[in-house]
Amino acid sequence: MTFLSPQWLLLLLLVPLFLVLYVLRQRGVKRFAVPFTNLPTLAQVAPKRPAWRKHLVAGLFLTMLALLVMGVAQPAAPVKVPRERATIMVAVDVSLSMEATDVEPSRFEAAKVSAKTFIEGLPERFNVGVVAFAGTATVVAPPTSDRGSALRSVDNLVLDRRTAIGEAVFASLQAIRSFDSSSGDDPPPAHIVLLSDGDNTYGRSISEAVMAARDAKIPVSTIAFGTPYGTVTIEGETTTVDVNKVVLRALAEQTDGHAYEAEDSAQLSEVYQSIGTSLGWRVEDKEVTSTFTLLAALLAMATGALSLLWFSRLP
Repeated sequence: MTFLSPQWLLLLLLVPLFLVLYVLRQRGVKRFAVPFTNLPTLAQVAPKRPAWRKHLVAGLFLTMLALLVMGVAQPAAPVKVPRERATIMVAVDVSLSMEATDVEPSRFEAAKVSAKTFIEGLPERFNVGVVAFAGTATVVAPPTSDRGSALRSVDNLVLDRRTAIGEAVFASLQAIRSFDSSSGDDPPPAHIVLLSDGDNTYGRSISEAVMAARDAKIPVSTIAFGTPYGTVTIEGETTTVDVNKVVLRALAEQTDGHAYEAEDSAQLSEVYQSIGTSLGWRVEDKEVTSTFTLLAALLAMATGALSLLWFSRLP
């Protein structure tokens, strides 16, 4: 068990203090007891009661105080809650060829806008992660239901050299396999959406990526950005960067995904319509203040009832 406001637990120091005061008071009562020689009369005006009764009432009262303090400290207990496991990975090409402006304002900026629009439009039940790929592929946002994390990762993307489409697929598959402790044996239903201008110039091949995606039974949908007339200037030299729609379409079709072009990316809802659902579990700390408050209230009522019954007064 944990406490969300643990600073209030310092008040528990008052409980042993009250206990010491109670013990000292009981010793003082015995020390200053006045001798009474008329025992029959004493029995009538002050009938003898078992000492354990007042000790029990005092113990209940101190326990109630302890429970109230712990309730103020907001106790929380770990509980298992259901978690939707369906996952979509968005892989964005950050190679320098995406700097071409044949798609306004550039292939890169258009891809970022498309990725963010897609993420924002996903139904709440989906987890979403983001992969950036150029010479290598990196998971910049692990799969999560937190849309803000995924959107911020897209905003923070920067351009780099080379293009490793195959590596992007492998990185996405690994992120899906690492989603939770059961993903290795029971991977969640998933889909990969890859945004690129299509040339694979580094890393593992497209055919290897296709085989891996098919083995995992995870479709890859692609969005092609660019025209045959795109150019970029690198270190003062202008280079033509054609879009390779053939490669992207082959990747999509061979993994049972969909192939799109930038202008029809609004149809991306097709990507998640066929994804099933799978519930897993995660452990969360759930506040249980009400339990402590209820116990304290029950002890307060028990303390009051026993005090009235045995001593005709409240503690």
